[in-house]
Amino acid sequence: MFEKYFPSAPIYVLAPLAGFTDLPFRSVVKKFGADLTVSEMISSNALVHGSKKTLHMLQKAPLEDPYSVQIAGSNVDIVKGAVEILNEQEGIDIIDLNCGCPVPKVVSHGSGSSLLKDLPLMGKIIETIKTTSNKPMTSVKVRLGFEEKNHIEIAKVVEGSGADFIAVHGRTRAGKFKAPVDYDAIAEMKKAVNIPVIANGDIDTYEKAQEVLERTGCDGVMIGRGAVGAPWIFHQLKTGSKEIDPLVKYEIIMEHYDRMIEFYGARGVAMFRKHVHTYSKGYRGAAKLREAVNHIEDVAEFRRVLDDFFKSGEVV
Repeated sequence: MFEKYFPSAPIYVLAPLAGFTDLPFRSVVKKFGADLTVSEMISSNALVHGSKKTLHMLQKAPLEDPYSVQIAGSNVDIVKGAVEILNEQEGIDIIDLNCGCPVPKVVSHGSGSSLLKDLPLMGKIIETIKTTSNKPMTSVKVRLGFEEKNHIEIAKVVEGSGADFIAVHGRTRAGKFKAPVDYDAIAEMKKAVNIPVIANGDIDTYEKAQEVLERTGCDGVMIGRGAVGAPWIFHQLKTGSKEIDPLVKYEIIMEHYDRMIEFYGARGVAMFRKHVHTYSKGYRGAAKLREAVNHIEDVAEFRRVLDDFFKSGEVV
């Protein structure tokens, strides 16, 4: 099934990041090179309780094909209920179980990386998703372990429970986002299972992505924080070019802004300011631009300022 949707490896995947990988951002990276986009993490509890905000987060852009929805949960029955709700939603190709989130409020509920402490439960939840879902694929996002590495065992449980592929963040939960990423451990997981493995963790440049693919032998890479402020990394990977034309950057930035306004309306202006701060890094006059956009509310004026800056922007 994986090969049907992704006939040519390696594949390039946008990782889910709360507050960043919303529909506008996903649509942009998909248009400019990503093979797969994943929704922001969805709470199974929120889905089952009919949260309107959560249902809104399920929306996909027309370009997002295939499309993955990531859910979090630790109760088998609630996860089953969440999957049954997703079964009614068209356009979803993959249901992904989050077993990697290290955030305390997620872990304290037994979800995310907390499932790595209870592999029988993790396996049962994966099996429940697989048997309940009417979607083509089931995937799992994991870390190397909770406190200590037990990555081979984790990989085998994921495979044995019926998942079609696995994405691995190369740290334990204890390592959060600061410990060195263990790409060799990811390579060991790849060798231990027969399902595709996607490598994740500190992949923030074209060169790093190539290095990780070679070092791990994985079927693809998943990029999260490395794409924030630089979504053109997918364009670079897809075209095989280390360099990125400033005009391509300009096109991507303006596309992102337009999709934000289309999706959020005038509220998108204020929401886009954080993106301007990251996009403008390395440009001459960036500080002045950031100050200016903090005081602009009008959609058209905001766009004109961005257009003028990035179209003729000079990289320091």
